Amino acid sequence: MEIKEMVAKAREAQAIFERTFNQSTTDAVVKATARVVFENAEKLAKMAVDETQMGVYEDKVAKCRNKSKGVWYNLKGKKSMGILEIDERTDMITIAKPIGVVAGITPMTNPVVTPMSKIMFALKTKNAIIIAPHPKSKLCSSTTVHMIQEKLKTMGVPDYMVQVIEEPSIESTQELMKTADVVVATGGMPMVRSAYSSGKPSFGVGAGNVQVILDTDIDFEQAANKVITGRAFDNGIICSGEQFFAYPKKDKEAVFAAFKKQGAYFVNDEEKKKLLAVLFKDNAINRDVVGQGVDKIAKMAGFNIPAGTRVIVAEAIGAGTQDQICKEKMCPVMGCIGYDHFEEGLKIMLTNLHMEGNGHTAAVHSNNQGNIIMAGEMLTVSRVVVNAISSTTGGGAIQNGLAVTNTLGCGTWGNNSISENFTYKHLLNTTRIAPLCERIAIPSDEEMWG
Repeated sequence: MEIKEMVAKAREAQAIFERTFNQSTTDAVVKATARVVFENAEKLAKMAVDETQMGVYEDKVAKCRNKSKGVWYNLKGKKSMGILEIDERTDMITIAKPIGVVAGITPMTNPVVTPMSKIMFALKTKNAIIIAPHPKSKLCSSTTVHMIQEKLKTMGVPDYMVQVIEEPSIESTQELMKTADVVVATGGMPMVRSAYSSGKPSFGVGAGNVQVILDTDIDFEQAANKVITGRAFDNGIICSGEQFFAYPKKDKEAVFAAFKKQGAYFVNDEEKKKLLAVLFKDNAINRDVVGQGVDKIAKMAGFNIPAGTRVIVAEAIGAGTQDQICKEKMCPVMGCIGYDHFEEGLKIMLTNLHMEGNGHTAAVHSNNQGNIIMAGEMLTVSRVVVNAISSTTGGGAIQNGLAVTNTLGCGTWGNNSISENFTYKHLLNTTRIAPLCERIAIPSDEEMWG
């Protein structure tokens, strides 16, 4: 089926769905979508690992289960149609309406949960959606969509409300973006830029390069375990995964001991040269290392690591462009550097972000609320994760207030339109009915300016 025909059929299905489903029946459909992935986590995770040859099976199972639960938790009970609000002060009425047809562009790094979350957001807002998966993950992404389609059919959802491009290509994805009503693009920066140039309203994401700062007043072993767990999760392909940590110089011995105890291997100068040569080609990430395990990366670089190593760590000689280890590394490799005082550590993080990853995410491990707030004020990021694993909570968690999603806006810092986690509310048009409220007195000139 050609793209134009897919979009035409989506419009027909959307009109029927909008007319015949209410909030209760719509929410039942959204819940059922999440359960499809939750209940088939093992199958879909295995397909994703086998097809993409990246990531960790157990982590992908956990991701399927946790994301499906988390997205539904956020959407459950939220009003997404009809009258959303009547302002008590002005009597203004806000009415929610669907946008129409969503183009959902999904990456090979998260080929199951990203289609799922986009479908849930679209259905919640009574929009039809067409998923355009990455060509290298078309089988597992298409299978995910087909399983969802089968479930929705039993609930009376019109055919073509949810579709997938079976044989994705750059050309078909570009045509979809130009034909749909809104684009939600998750993936590499070239694809996101293509979405922005499609001529349609688009929600994209910026590059990730999550900076972490360790304060001096913390349990270093506890923090090290969280940082390493985040970096190692799914072999480091999560955009919100920890990439680099700054530590207090006076605590270097204790910090490094804690990291080593939790499974970090610190390379020497010679090993670092070999590592950087493998990680980057022409100053860009080498695709051959993306989503690969530490053993394979060490073997590619030509050095040995101890059994039980979870991440490889290299000390940086400086911040930003002074050292390639400060760049994003989509595998279980981290950089680190010491600081003399907390604000200096934040400035190092800021330098790294301005080089790559501006607007995305940072993490703070501290018991000093003043320092935590300082990080939020200084860092040009859209989210600051506090005393938690960034890779699994930066994209939202039931306990942290961030909307659970797989599309993380980076604001104008990252050339994005939103500086928050993308969710259902971004797929709504709203109409505001605005009467003059006589209860509100118009101030005199003296009252206004006096």
